[in-house]
Formats: sequence, C-alpha cells, structure tokens
Amino acid sequence: MNLDILKQATKNELPTSRWEHTLRVLDTAIDLIQDRQIDLLSIQVAAVLHDFCKFWPDEELKKWISKYELPRELLHYHKEIWHAPVGAEVARIKWGITDEAILNAIRYHTTGRPEMTEIEKIIFVADYIEPGRKFPDVEEVRKTAETHLDGAVAQSLRNTISFLESRNQMVYPLTLQAYGYYKHCLG
Repeated sequence: MNLDILKQATKNELPTSRWEHTLRVLDTAIDLIQDRQIDLLSIQVAAVLHDFCKFWPDEELKKWISKYELPRELLHYHKEIWHAPVGAEVARIKWGITDEAILNAIRYHTTGRPEMTEIEKIIFVADYIEPGRKFPDVEEVRKTAETHLDGAVAQSLRNTISFLESRNQMVYPLTLQAYGYYKHCLG
C-alpha cells in the first residue's frame, strides 16, 4: 500500500473542502493513537480512504451495493451512509486492501457498530471531531477523546442519533446497536 498513491487518488475523487476534511481526519486519527499498539500505516490508509466514494453519484453507489451484495437495507436509510460500505469494497477491489481492520474502519465510519476494534473507533471518532467540525457538542466529544476513546464513541453515537431524530430521519439499526453497546460498556 503506497500511501502517496492513495492520497493522490482520493484527492482526485473529492472536492477541495472534502479533501481538506480527509487530511484533518488523518491528522486527528494519528493524534488519537496515543500509546496504543496500532499500526500507523493502517490508520493512515483507513483515514485517507474513508470518504473515497463520498461524492459518487447515487446510482453508482446503488450499483456497488447491489453488485457486491452489501446490505440492501442501506437503501432504506439516508444516502449519507452508503459511501462507507461501498468505500470498503472499493478499497478491497481497486486497491487490493485485504486487512479487515482497515476495511472495517472504512465500512463503519458513518454508522459505528458494537465491539469496534481500536482502528475502527479511532477513524469513527476522528471523522466526528476533526478540527473543521463545528456542530453542537463536538467540543465535549473532543475533550472526552483525549482520555477515553469509548466514551467519545458513545457521545458521538448519541449526538448522531439525536440529530437524526430531530430531523425525523430514520436511524440505521447498527448505529442504535452500537450506541446501546457503548452506553452499556460505560455503565
């Protein structure tokens, strides 16, 4: 995996503002590693590729969901979550990435899931708290992420669910399951 090639390919797929977001997610993810025994290159690859498909046309995302037998239920939820599972398939097929830790970090960066790996949690939280994010309660999550990654995951999930519900949007079931799991873990 050549990180420079992946960076250039991702940059070519995204508008400037989303590419800048990607670079901030990359920096934030590296900061979140702290003393964890995590492979730096895995974090970097997942961060760089996490939004690779974000601006693909809806029809293209739907084709990938169908062709690669991704959960069809995705299509019943907001299209904002489609790019993550498709992005994992693109990473596997186009870039030959076989490391499930990287693929799952890309796959679940929008929805979360119960029992995420450290890499998954880092990409999930980094995407949520990168410095360009300016929505309510993000500062609280940033502060928590400094010392308690699981707590930051739970707060991010809770805030996302509240946001979607305030807009009368359906919440993807995996997000609800993830929140239940991390809320329970925190006691």
